[in-house]
Amino acid sequence: MPESTSSEQPDGKPNAADDEVFAAIRRARLGLADLVAGLDSDQLATPSLCAGWSVRDVVGHLVLASDPPKARLFAAVVRARGSYDRAMDRLSRAEATRPFPDLVANLRANADSRFAVAGVGPRGPLTDVLVHTVDIAVPLRLSWSAPPDAVRASLEFATSSRARAFVPRGRLSGLRLHASDLGFTWGQGATVNGSGIDLLAVLCGRAALLERLDGPGADALESRTLGTITSGRRPDGG
Repeated sequence: MPESTSSEQPDGKPNAADDEVFAAIRRARLGLADLVAGLDSDQLATPSLCAGWSVRDVVGHLVLASDPPKARLFAAVVRARGSYDRAMDRLSRAEATRPFPDLVANLRANADSRFAVAGVGPRGPLTDVLVHTVDIAVPLRLSWSAPPDAVRASLEFATSSRARAFVPRGRLSGLRLHASDLGFTWGQGATVNGSGIDLLAVLCGRAALLERLDGPGADALESRTLGTITSGRRPDGG
């Protein structure tokens, strides 16, 4: 079972870097709540970019992920034969059936939650909320600007060894990423160009945004991303 991490150092003093990330998570959750608060039933039923989930399901997931009920999650993992992903999928869909105004209210109420999976840290939930906001905003054509500092922090996370649940091993081998709007560069090899948020979303399996990327490494990234999806694996970051 995942455990919650703390934003404290071993000596008990606050970790300033983590505090900044949690502040970014808070802003992202509140921004998403504002973005979805006025959606109608047809918009909520729209398929998101996260495979198999509607817009409403994504919101349910983010409410659940912000403050997971440990007992229910443990029981769901047992029923899913040890699969955390399948357990979270079932619980997220169940959460999404609640009245939507309640989900929005819970998203706001949990904005300050500091839950993060041990070994992943707070950049995991930051990446989760940013990518899932893309999942909602793109198919609904909603106006949303990703905060540059938050996207940079998530890109640094997504290209690290801590992000295996988001970015499969080998997806970025031999590639160099360049986020033109952030001045962010990572890796060596064939270059893939794009905005920071588009790169982040594609790294986390959002194939719909591959067309926004270019450069000599774009074809390799496309092949690897589509190969993961067609193999039956759920897109990462869900």
